[in-house]
Amino acid sequence: MSENTSDRQPEDVPATPPVPETPAAAAAQHTPPAGWHVPPRPAPPTPTSGAPYPVGAGASFGSPSQPTQPTQPTLPLGEGGRGYGETPAAAQETATSTKRKSGAVRVAGLLVAAAVVGGAAGLGGAYAGVSLFQPASTATTATGPTSVTVNDTDDVNQTTAIAAKVVPSVVTIEAAGGAGSGTGSGVILSSDGYVVTNTHVVTLDGATGDAAIRVTTSDGRVFDAEIVGTDPLYDLAVIKLQDADGLTPIEFADSSDLNVGDETTAVGAPLGLSNTVTTGIVSALNRSIEIASSAAPDEDDADENQGEAPPFSFDFGQGQQSGQPAESIKIAVIQTDAAINPGNSGGALVDSQGRLIGVNVAIASAGGTSSTQGNIGVGFAIPSDIVQRVTDELIENGSATHGLLGANVQSAAYVDDADITGAYIAEVTAGGAAEAAGLRAGDIVTEFNGVPITDSVDLTAQVRALAAGSEVSLTYVRDGRDATADVTLGELEQ
Repeated sequence: MSENTSDRQPEDVPATPPVPETPAAAAAQHTPPAGWHVPPRPAPPTPTSGAPYPVGAGASFGSPSQPTQPTQPTLPLGEGGRGYGETPAAAQETATSTKRKSGAVRVAGLLVAAAVVGGAAGLGGAYAGVSLFQPASTATTATGPTSVTVNDTDDVNQTTAIAAKVVPSVVTIEAAGGAGSGTGSGVILSSDGYVVTNTHVVTLDGATGDAAIRVTTSDGRVFDAEIVGTDPLYDLAVIKLQDADGLTPIEFADSSDLNVGDETTAVGAPLGLSNTVTTGIVSALNRSIEIASSAAPDEDDADENQGEAPPFSFDFGQGQQSGQPAESIKIAVIQTDAAINPGNSGGALVDSQGRLIGVNVAIASAGGTSSTQGNIGVGFAIPSDIVQRVTDELIENGSATHGLLGANVQSAAYVDDADITGAYIAEVTAGGAAEAAGLRAGDIVTEFNGVPITDSVDLTAQVRALAAGSEVSLTYVRDGRDATADVTLGELEQ
């Protein structure tokens, strides 16, 4: 979006709080594929008398007034689990016990890493007393939400080891307000209780700015929490657990080092089922999506926002909108086929070493009613590099900054006579970063800091991912010739 209102999709938003685009603007902007949805969250179980989280009228998942929806099963992702020490079926008939033990030893390296990262609670918290090296004839089962079940200690695979490391760093979040209630997930950032999640988790999809929040850790501890800061432009938020200590922070990976095809594991609380682990791969990188904003409502603007329909709506899974956000946001994401469902929002997407590569934020839907939305193998996570920058700023300042290019842009594919894809600059803002870098109306941006730009959503998402004042390199086409420009981004006023 931009400082100027026009009938084209803007790259930058106005300096003042943004307003809904006009129908003409909607017609001019690039229209993304229908069906993007932030995973709706099931409400927490109906509390007993005196509990601080009543389920009010209109609440979804778990509301007594609504019929129970069937839980969709999670299907296995192909053959095997790519576990260490596994062999094809034919070879397994002649495999020796030595080979199987070798696989377990390699996985044990990840388990040791879990203990190192998490301290004394690393393995104990993840397994809740489960010993990987007990006699194989003794089956270990979990009766509570705190353990990773291991029945065959001679054949522990990589995913089990990743779960052992990551589960203690992921929490289940319950939020309740006048508009209803819901659950989501979060990732522990520090031993004293800072947790990252999505803005839409703590604002109930933009319905409230003062939800009561409670957090349950993987080992069953329950904490009240308060919001440290929210960043609606990238759908991230930081909360602080009260009087918490001894928690297990997640280990961060560099998301810029990812490759398509890398293994991924998602950990969270889909449908309120805490400590759920699913696996997949990185399906695509440098993806950008446009979703509805989950910013907390401004009471002064409540009336004028009524009736404005966002391009992609949030809901609680029962077809009941928690609000009618009038704006949309553009974010850069990692695409994965690891199963992500309602309630996974704010949870961890990790790599093969159990390090955070993204925070789960949205899923694509094949259509149908909201009550049937769920995993179809197209999920999205905010890259860890962006998560780390934004959360650091939220903890330090209570808010995060975002870059501003200072130009109105639209997708080049929708511009007459354009013969390439990219972000077409329709207008530059006087005194803005784009003008200072020598960019002009008519230029088509094709690359941003090495990331290919195919449309206006790509450019906006990449600009917003960076902090104000960041220095970037742009590649653009002018009069059929490639050129580059170094740009110092301005600051988006929120």
